[in-house]
Formats: sequence, structure tokens, C-alpha cells
Amino acid sequence: MKKRFTQERIIGLRWRIEGGWALPALLALLLYFPSNVAAEPRVLVLNEANAPPYTNPDRTGFFDVVATEAFRRAHLELRLQKLPAERALLLSNSGISAGELNRLAGVEAQYPNLVRVPEKLGDWYFAAFSKDASVPGRIDAIRGRTVGLIRGWKIYELALAGAKDVIAVDDPEQLFRMLQLGRIDVALYERSMGLALIKERGIQGVLVIEPALFVRETFIYLHRSYAGELPALTAALRAMKGDGSYQRAYDEKLLPYFSRSLP
Repeated sequence: MKKRFTQERIIGLRWRIEGGWALPALLALLLYFPSNVAAEPRVLVLNEANAPPYTNPDRTGFFDVVATEAFRRAHLELRLQKLPAERALLLSNSGISAGELNRLAGVEAQYPNLVRVPEKLGDWYFAAFSKDASVPGRIDAIRGRTVGLIRGWKIYELALAGAKDVIAVDDPEQLFRMLQLGRIDVALYERSMGLALIKERGIQGVLVIEPALFVRETFIYLHRSYAGELPALTAALRAMKGDGSYQRAYDEKLLPYFSRSLP
């Protein structure tokens, strides 16, 4: 009995000694790893169907810069993938994608699983392009001409509902090629993106019709499963507008396409 008691004491002593070191180490690990994991930003993959100067492959466009910084301030990591407009909406609404980088307010009426970040990302100027300078900058005057638009651009699809000579294409390059070849009289696109494309491709004889047909605010949309991120993103965008970083991005990226200051 004496020998057994001695061994138990030795084992107990060893447990207390080793446990004295092991427990603090174990507690440190438990405290470290959860905080380390929490420090990693949540990654959200959003769709976009834009072009310079709003987005580009280097992610240095206006929306690229503003949205990436807003997500960073909201402790999120933004990743963008470029997809055709209609397909992008279907993927976001189904939850395969986390959301849309920029859409017009009201898109949730047709895609009910999308929720809007209430602070606007920017403004889009929906404009007509033509080789004919006499084309009026009014949608009712354009309806009587052969018009091209990009499939999935709801504002144009709704405005031209019932019009006879409307051709839908998948990308802006195809749209402006048809305009150059005379297959359409008017190309409907976004003003700054159209001007950037004309410059980049060296397109001659095509001009933007002023004024813009529509000016609309554009917003980030998330799938409803990410609705909890809306307050932080809203606060981040507002803070950027308050501290001047939003204005600086606008002045660098978009102002060259306008002769006026930020609306």
C-alpha cells in the first residue's frame, strides 16, 4: 500500500507540475486562435459588368477604388468578377455570388433576394451615342430609330419596351462596332464608359448626344444572407465622403469626363 501511495503521489505531483505549464499554454492558444481568425476579413465576391473609367482589370477604376476602400473599412475583403449583366443578376439573386457592385435602385423588385446598401456608390449618366449629331437627346425621339443596347440594362429595356427596331447585344464592343458599321443609328450606353471606349479604340465619327437621357444613382447590392454587412458598408461610404477620399477618387478617375464638379 505504501508503494502504491507513493506512486500516486508522484503521478499527481507530475500532473500538477506539467498541468501548471500546460493550462496557461492551452489558455493562450484558445485566446489567440479565435482572435486571429476574427481578424481575417470576410471575403465577398461581387459581380460587375462595367468598363473604364469605373472598373478595369487592374482594379484602379473609380468604383474599384471606392468600393475596395469601403469594404476594407467595413472589415471586409472585396473580390470582383466580371460577368454579363443579366447572368450576374441571376447568380447574385440565387446566392451563388455575394452581390452586385453597382445597380440602380429598385432592382430588388425583380430580384427579391438582393438588398441595397443605402448609401449610393455613384451616379450613372445613361446617354445615346450616334454618328448623327442631329439625334435629339430624348428617349421618345430615339424610339423611332434603329437602336442598340446591351442585354440586361433594364433602364433601356423598359424605356424602349414596344419599340420595333431594338437590337440587344452582349457587350459594348459589339454595340459600338454595329454603330460604326451603320447597322444601328443609336447606341445606348453609359456616358463616361462610352467616351472611354471611343478613346481607347480610336473610334472616329461617333459622338455622345447631350444631354444624358437619364441620370440615376447606383448602389451596391448584396444577397440577403449578407444583410448584416449593410450598416458597416453604409457607414464606410459616408465616412469616405466626409473625409474627402471619395472626392479625390472622383477628381482623379471621373472628372476628366465632365466639365463640372461632383454632383
